[in-house]
Amino acid sequence: MEVIIVGAGIGGLTLALELHKVGIASRVYEAAPEIKQVGVGVTLLPHCVKALGELGLVDELGKLAVATRETVFFNRFGQKIHSEPTGRHAGYEWPQFQVHRADILKVLLDAFKARVGEDRLFLGWKCTGFEQDAGSVSGKFVSTTTGEALPPPKGDVLIACDGIHSVVRKQLHPNEGAHVYSGVNMWRGVTRMKPYMTGESYVRAGWLTPGKMVIYPIRNNIDANGNQLINWVAEVQSPRNVLQDWNLAGKLDDFYPVFAGRTHDWLDIDALIRNADSILEYPMVDREPLSHWTEGRATLLGDAAHPMYPRGSNGGGQAILDARVLTGCLKREHGVPNALKAYEENRLKPAYEVVLANRAIGPDAILRTVHERTGDKPFGKIEDVISAEEMVDSGENYKRIAGFEREALRNRPSLV
Repeated sequence: MEVIIVGAGIGGLTLALELHKVGIASRVYEAAPEIKQVGVGVTLLPHCVKALGELGLVDELGKLAVATRETVFFNRFGQKIHSEPTGRHAGYEWPQFQVHRADILKVLLDAFKARVGEDRLFLGWKCTGFEQDAGSVSGKFVSTTTGEALPPPKGDVLIACDGIHSVVRKQLHPNEGAHVYSGVNMWRGVTRMKPYMTGESYVRAGWLTPGKMVIYPIRNNIDANGNQLINWVAEVQSPRNVLQDWNLAGKLDDFYPVFAGRTHDWLDIDALIRNADSILEYPMVDREPLSHWTEGRATLLGDAAHPMYPRGSNGGGQAILDARVLTGCLKREHGVPNALKAYEENRLKPAYEVVLANRAIGPDAILRTVHERTGDKPFGKIEDVISAEEMVDSGENYKRIAGFEREALRNRPSLV
């Protein structure tokens, strides 16, 4: 069997490694002429770290990532609402990692070159669609640099890992509507600074009116002074909807006034934003759930299948789970159509439950509840606003939907 993979992101490279492990050949076609250090932070929750561990990648990731100790919720006045341990500190067998997107891609790409082979990666190949018959499928590509048509590769299966602007998805669903804009725009940045709190703390602070921050470290000891690289996301309700790509440059003046003066004893958020190395802008968008991902020998994976609001830190993780389930189906099922059907039956509903949970605020529900019940004012005692049981129940419900509830994950057999 030969699998054509469109896209060399987290989902595409993970899929290639999974397939190689079970003896299935693949070739990966990436539109970018080179894989650069782009993007900002990525969260790897325990369910996808478990999958990466079965690929033997956790030790390499651990050298580059920050293993998160806790998630802490604050209101915009800097008052602590709730905290909970994460990863191994919460009793999981696997850590939760916060990592630069470039670092996880490096780990995946190095493993791909060593195991699958560098000659199986084709850069500068931009997908324009595909053709298939009963026995095979061919990808259609042009050169990213020249626009000239390239020889169409032929295989048994074509998997689209080409992201939220997926060309393959558009071919499968030509009449699909536009992306769904949440009404929230995001500015994302990275800042070099001394560790805050434990040095391993994931922070959610404030609410969308006037603005919410998500903050976490993604690299340790980046210089001789012991500084970390801190990833942050500023979320503001806005009509902008500037849908471009993950690397659209953002401007400080477009959002900084919302957060100016937010200085707390645990972190100077004002300075964190002003001192950023770089700022990117992206609208919080997803797509309506599809009835199917598969037609014949072609299917979708990751953001091509189920783009979601990044509220639950689950986009990359769900792509990793897709890759593992799809590999298991191709390994076990007789015939490609049966395998792709089994993959879709296994993953479509759970993935869309996460999409809808993220639309419904996901783990940020605690912040919204406190914002609404206090009228966006400082509180006296948090127990008078929301009970500890309500906060714990909210978090556990999201973990169940997203597939990383601790005991269920511990008892889940290998997906391959």
